[in-house]
Amino acid sequence: MGIWRYDGKRRPTSRTRKERTVQPVGVDMGELRGTHVPVLLERCLELLAPALGRDGRTVHVDATLGLAGHAEAVLEAHPNTVLVGLDRDTEALAHARVRLARFADRIHLEHAVYDELPEVLDRLGYPEIDGVLFDLGVSSLQLDAPDRGFAYAQDAPLDMRMDQTRGVTAEEVVNSYSHPDLARVLRVYGEEKFAGKIASAIIREREKGRITSSARLAELVRESIPAPARRTGGHPAKRTFQALRIEVNRELAALETALPAALDQLSVGGRMVVLSYHSLEDRLTKHALADRVRSKGPIDLPVELPGSGPTFRLLSRGAELPGDAEVAANPRAASVRLRAAERLDPNAEQQGRTDRERYRRRVKAMHQPGTGSTTGAGAAPAATPRDGSGTDEEGEGTHER
Repeated sequence: MGIWRYDGKRRPTSRTRKERTVQPVGVDMGELRGTHVPVLLERCLELLAPALGRDGRTVHVDATLGLAGHAEAVLEAHPNTVLVGLDRDTEALAHARVRLARFADRIHLEHAVYDELPEVLDRLGYPEIDGVLFDLGVSSLQLDAPDRGFAYAQDAPLDMRMDQTRGVTAEEVVNSYSHPDLARVLRVYGEEKFAGKIASAIIREREKGRITSSARLAELVRESIPAPARRTGGHPAKRTFQALRIEVNRELAALETALPAALDQLSVGGRMVVLSYHSLEDRLTKHALADRVRSKGPIDLPVELPGSGPTFRLLSRGAELPGDAEVAANPRAASVRLRAAERLDPNAEQQGRTDRERYRRRVKAMHQPGTGSTTGAGAAPAATPRDGSGTDEEGEGTHER
């Protein structure tokens, strides 16, 4: 099976960081806990529990630490678990360090992007891990900060960097990229069908003067989109802002590397949970798991050939969507999709059994009297699962972490 890859050009960026220490001045952690609602918290804990609750010390990675809501709950539930928390945002790390201070003897908080996970684990001396959580997208801390430029609903400098110690800003992208490159970014990362029109409007506007504010860019995008399209699908600028954020932070390039690396680090019985907020993230997650949960041997054999069985099993049927109660309690969870998987024992006899049993049932059904092939011209089309497993709907990509 071919792996889906986005067709954007990867812009080279330096790994060198400026030293920057951020202190969460005047932070009321009680108030922070009251306003910060981690997405699908109970479901994440349920999925991770069998891996993290095993005897002895276990190691859990929160690859997108944010305000540490999920991490705090994991540490409370599993007193023998060591946490490795990664985040590229120094401000988020400062808040997380305060929040997790009572667990100081079993946490490692690292200023790193999730595609740097193998290097971080190697440096800390953890060759294997038992659990890993990816809570993707932009966090509420970043979205609500008035000076970060992530939100189209308020005016701010066009920054959009999750790591403010390095990298180009959205302002630099908007004012320096050529028309083809701007259109590509908007089309590929924002799935924006008016990418060409918006890119043309940006080029014309910056000839008059540099575009520096999120409010001006949002208005420019709104003016570029035909009036009928403005009335559907939320704010007209949401796809443009998503695309610029992904480009500035290399989100998909990092994720494409990070997911296979994290799967490789999991011990037998270890589990990975991924929360994604738009179709591009979810598609990468789906394909990262696809080849690992299928047998590589001929499916019509009665037994699995040595070394050809799946190395993981899915823990969720397709992409799980939030329930009404979750969305009511936390509106920013509305677009979340959850996928999860567990590493299998390579010597387990049950590997490949599900696929083979399904194959044998299908063959048997085809030879039942009065039963035709399920793939014939008269076959009914497959229904779209209500859990979102067959969909690619676009989400806002913003949430509480």
